[in-house]
Amino acid sequence: MKVTFLGTGTSRGVPIIGCQCRVCHSSDPRNHRLRTSILLQSKASIVIDTSVDFRSQMLRYGVKRLDAVLFTHSHADHILGLDDVYPFNIWSGTRIPAYGSEETLKEIKLTFRHLFEEKVYRGVSEIDLVPIEGNLRIGDLDLEPIQVFHGQLPVLGFRVGSFAYVTDVSHIPKESYEKLMGVDSLVLDGLRYEEHPTHFSLAQAADAAARVGAKETYLVHMTHDVDHEEGNAYLPDSVQLAYDGLVLEL
Repeated sequence: MKVTFLGTGTSRGVPIIGCQCRVCHSSDPRNHRLRTSILLQSKASIVIDTSVDFRSQMLRYGVKRLDAVLFTHSHADHILGLDDVYPFNIWSGTRIPAYGSEETLKEIKLTFRHLFEEKVYRGVSEIDLVPIEGNLRIGDLDLEPIQVFHGQLPVLGFRVGSFAYVTDVSHIPKESYEKLMGVDSLVLDGLRYEEHPTHFSLAQAADAAARVGAKETYLVHMTHDVDHEEGNAYLPDSVQLAYDGLVLEL
């Protein structure tokens, strides 16, 4: 399986509009962060979250096929690219399934009601909303949903074999830690150095990774408070900041 980090930034992205800080003006491309999302490619091609930057991400990384979308939750920065799935409908000639929790799909249906009402629009994404009720098999990939919490909001992470992806998290329940045990490669939310009510800080993410016992952990959803090189120097050797365009071959 190939994993591509399509975006690794927080909800406003980095650089932030109008900001004069040194990270927003950094010449290091690893400090330029689109909104957080990843692409899984094997016999199936799956995007986890259609971020605000979905169109730019698909063009930047030359994605020509999409078999399914998985949603972690319904916050704007994770869903608002859904309209731009439409070209994949054209090229494949099929509808595309979008998986999420019942509550997430309910919110998506409200936000994108023009996609799901009786068709009065033409040229819009053809999406089938599919509630996640247990493990999934998409193509040759077996995916296990893992519930975590983003403040008080339930969010889904996903495990695929020895890889797991958990974004937008401030608390992982004991039973979910147990489902993460044994992964080799872990992706975790790591917003900034200071603690936050709805996201792991860098130190909290490193502690969670140690508890899981992952061989390597990549942090995502970073703000402009975190410079790539400085953040990596702050973290243990087995934990590092991901960056847009990073590819893992698993």
